[in-house]
Amino acid sequence: MKHPLENARILMYSHDTFGLGHLRRCRTIAHALVQEYSGLMVLIVSGSQIAGAFDYRARVDFVKIPSVIKLRNGEYSSLSEHIDVHDTIKMRRSIIRHTAESFDPDIFIVDKEPMGLRGEIEETLAYLKAKGTTLILGLREVMDAPRLLDAEWKRNDVMGKIDRTYDHIWVYGPPDFYDPLTGLDVPQSVRDRMEFVGFLQRRSAQEKLSEKRRESDYLLVTTGGGGDGADLIDNVLNAYLHDPSLTQKALVVLGPYMPGDQRTEFLRKGQAIPQVEVIEFDTRMEELIAGSAGVVAMGGYNTYCEILSFDKPALIVPRTTPREEQLLRATRAAELGMIEMLLPEEAADPARMAAALRALPHRPHPSDAVPGLQLEGLTNIARLVGQDLHARAENPGALWIAK
Repeated sequence: MKHPLENARILMYSHDTFGLGHLRRCRTIAHALVQEYSGLMVLIVSGSQIAGAFDYRARVDFVKIPSVIKLRNGEYSSLSEHIDVHDTIKMRRSIIRHTAESFDPDIFIVDKEPMGLRGEIEETLAYLKAKGTTLILGLREVMDAPRLLDAEWKRNDVMGKIDRTYDHIWVYGPPDFYDPLTGLDVPQSVRDRMEFVGFLQRRSAQEKLSEKRRESDYLLVTTGGGGDGADLIDNVLNAYLHDPSLTQKALVVLGPYMPGDQRTEFLRKGQAIPQVEVIEFDTRMEELIAGSAGVVAMGGYNTYCEILSFDKPALIVPRTTPREEQLLRATRAAELGMIEMLLPEEAADPARMAAALRALPHRPHPSDAVPGLQLEGLTNIARLVGQDLHARAENPGALWIAK
């Protein structure tokens, strides 16, 4: 029998069809776990096209599966024009299963999609469950509008499968902010396995400051992956063009998934505005946020955690379709006074956007609205993982096979 944290293994699944949110969340959790436990290894299965662009700590690695992109109509398409999406899913399913067999994890953490993209991890979940692997589903604090999530899950009996499959359900937020399963018919057996761990705190890696880090304060404008961020970038640039008295510096980060023609146009447009610098992408967004006077964003989960972690005034212009996740999160945070929100149609008014940008550095910080704000997600996850690994080691009935 091995020591519970000596050569213990965690496998993580991140389907990554659109944007960077899932991979960045998994990477954050993985880094926190290997920092806490010196004997732990984490392997992330990711469909992100740019999984290799990020730095990974020792004992954290990733397996790249063929990329699938999510279209605006909600359908999926293979990234390769020469491979049918069904064949791509078949390859992904096979790679995931073989990775699980070879890696032989003690814990399997699944990000957001309970059965994976089009059910691609159901077979792997069944295999690992039979071996006694601890199966954990991690959910954002906001998933989607209840009517949309309920309809999506009922089509494939997702709630029933969660109930029959997972040992634990982690919610990456505090219970008093939002319940991701609100409005759904949730069995008590599922509720009993839910744990609200809290938001995931981010830290600035001071020893590796981003090359784009600025000495003076600036507004950081970010759309995450950038695939659907053109409207926000355009609205910010139009506000600066509309109001020459807006002198606050701005650093605009386009994102790696922004289409090439849009990227070229924004780089050109930004050159005409002295106060604005436009860059394509930076993998160390934590440093850029830490150095900013305020953040302008669409309000995806990771950006929101960074805003809270570095306690920055924030202006959020949420995406409202096809998912309402960002709208629900921004609405709740605005209710609490933590951020300012503009709806997309409001942000499209250059005068209104210019006024919001001018006021942003002087807005209250999130901690002003919620005194004693604590982000305990990573601490709680490390505690729960430690408890599980120790329990497995001490339980003679657990399948605990020396690697």
